Amino acid sequence: MAITAAQVKELREITGAGMMDCKKALTETGGDMDKAVEYLRENGKASAQKKAGRIAAEGIVMLKTSDDKKKGVAVEVNSETDFVAQNAKFRGYVAEVCDQALDTAAPDIDAFLAEPWKADPSKTVKDALDDEIAIISENMHIRRFAQVEEPNGFIAAYTHMDGKIGVLVDVETDVVNDAIEEMGKNVAMQVAAMRPQYTSNNEVPGDYIEHEKEILLAAIKNDPKESQKPEKVINGIVMGRINKELKDIVLLDQVYVKAEDGKQSIAKYVEQVAKENGAKIAIKGFVRYETGEGLEKKEENFAEEVAKQARG
Repeated sequence: MAITAAQVKELREITGAGMMDCKKALTETGGDMDKAVEYLRENGKASAQKKAGRIAAEGIVMLKTSDDKKKGVAVEVNSETDFVAQNAKFRGYVAEVCDQALDTAAPDIDAFLAEPWKADPSKTVKDALDDEIAIISENMHIRRFAQVEEPNGFIAAYTHMDGKIGVLVDVETDVVNDAIEEMGKNVAMQVAAMRPQYTSNNEVPGDYIEHEKEILLAAIKNDPKESQKPEKVINGIVMGRINKELKDIVLLDQVYVKAEDGKQSIAKYVEQVAKENGAKIAIKGFVRYETGEGLEKKEENFAEEVAKQARG
């Protein structure tokens, strides 16, 4: 009996199992949908759908750069528990996802999940993920990936707290040596620690500045003392406060955390390293991923969980 693509699709939607597993189950059961579901359950392939409703907000961020450091990728893969995130098998799987993401041409995560899995082209990336879910017995999620390329320099990479935070920094430079690579790593550490939102002032949206002006002007008008000041003075106060804000959220304006005088900005630090090495250096951009940021995390109640298991 020939198995149709529509049957495979229907079984995938019912069970969450991989395409090849669904096709095999239908072939083994003569196209009987109910028996195919049972076949997948018996073989541990239908568990992914059940697990898919569980919150996966732990996990790791992993980075990989090409041998010449001209290209880098950051990926975040989530799991339900930190215990699984520390598991060697899970980390080995995430390393394979990194290899895939470094070379992918997929424009988004959906296209990425649909492409052939490098380690086994008979499967998609999603199929391989479902297989891992069945083996590890936890919900897992490839949440996001970002590629960074710099043909005229290198990509600096820094991982913090064993994969809790991962940073890639795009360094354009006409000289690459140990000192400049160290500078790139230091800038990546700055990004990890200080959470900038933008690389330079040029990236800050105009509507962000206007919105901040409105808020600050409203605050001044509600202050009996400041509201009496001349308009020119008030405008100066507002711009001063905005510039102070920008020093917190713009990477190049931030105070370098390792500065000996506690005042040197990242821009000045980069300029100093460039001068010392006879180089032209520009920090073009960065990617900062933090595991689980923006995701709801499951509150664990160990006593309640034990009681549930005891009740069966």
